[in-house]
Amino acid sequence: MDIADIATREYVQVDSDERLAKVRSLFDRENPKSVIVTEDDEYAGVITERQLLQSHVEDDAKAGKMTQTAPKVDRTANVRDVARVLVEGGVKLAPVFEADRLWGVVTEDAILEAVLDNLDVLTVEQIATREVSTLPEDASVGQAINRLRENGISRLPVVNENGRLTGMLTTHDIAEFVVQRKDRTTRGDRAGDIDRVLDLPVADLMSSPVSTVTQGESVREAVERMLENDYAGLVVTPDDDDDLIAGILTKTDVLRALSYTEEEHMDVQITNVKLLETLSREEIVRSIEETTDKFAKMQVQHAHVRFHEHDEKLRGTPLVQCQIRLRTNVGQMAGSGEGYGAESAFHVALDTLERNVLERKGMRADEEYEGQLLRKLGEL
Repeated sequence: MDIADIATREYVQVDSDERLAKVRSLFDRENPKSVIVTEDDEYAGVITERQLLQSHVEDDAKAGKMTQTAPKVDRTANVRDVARVLVEGGVKLAPVFEADRLWGVVTEDAILEAVLDNLDVLTVEQIATREVSTLPEDASVGQAINRLRENGISRLPVVNENGRLTGMLTTHDIAEFVVQRKDRTTRGDRAGDIDRVLDLPVADLMSSPVSTVTQGESVREAVERMLENDYAGLVVTPDDDDDLIAGILTKTDVLRALSYTEEEHMDVQITNVKLLETLSREEIVRSIEETTDKFAKMQVQHAHVRFHEHDEKLRGTPLVQCQIRLRTNVGQMAGSGEGYGAESAFHVALDTLERNVLERKGMRADEEYEGQLLRKLGEL
């Protein structure tokens, strides 16, 4: 299936000279995945809602100041390749080109709708992210924004004092609330009003009850729920307990699964490839393979390496967080770390992953020894 079959020529567009206040109102009114930015009628880039939430740029600034690049795709590209492009670019929308001219856009929703019939073969448990960042109900909106920035995510499950799921807070919830408050205040009142917003408990903004999906459900059922309700993700719960968090499933997780390959070499996806400078994809693949080879019984079906840039810098080099997640025949394994520059962060995360691999190897060895001992005892 070519991407032209599911791309659309309808999209939200602004000129690079447009005020950011107008861009913010477009997100509030039309809820697009991203806004296309043009300059002199030529494609210049995109602006995402997450960017607007995380920035401190004033409303009078120009849209061009917030524009970021998005991976371009050709009309004849296939769905699997475009799914990979969206994941690695960390975007929800990609511009579609024909003969070097912007033809339209393709969104993650359009891709998921096109492949819906093929998602029955996967269960939620197989592709969901198990490591979930949560917030207590009494955390402030300011703390939530910092957590979203630090982890490069768009949603946070909210839990009560017993660790039970009570709500969900997303970047869209916060952005929508801030825009509404701004519309009700005068310019002179805004600074103090925003401070008050940051001090509010997340319980005041979160959505509740939370839409969930169980580990045993099919990915198709989960995606249908997300598309019907315009959710970007669902909290995953055990089959027998709907307010205990077992993971989270996002549309990005599903796109990542779509791009799994059956190649002999390990399939690796990298999110935010633009942060790679001195580090190559080949070096990343080789390093992960060397680490997992230390556990001979581990077969890696898929590896996801995600980079996230912080505002902090050291002599011009940004602080970068790296997360490595492996999907293997013995379960999911992960490692994370931070460093100045992508290469440093990757090697810290790799060290953590190696410790986790060796720990898993030791646990397996202990289990095998215990099994042998019990069998011998049974023979006595």
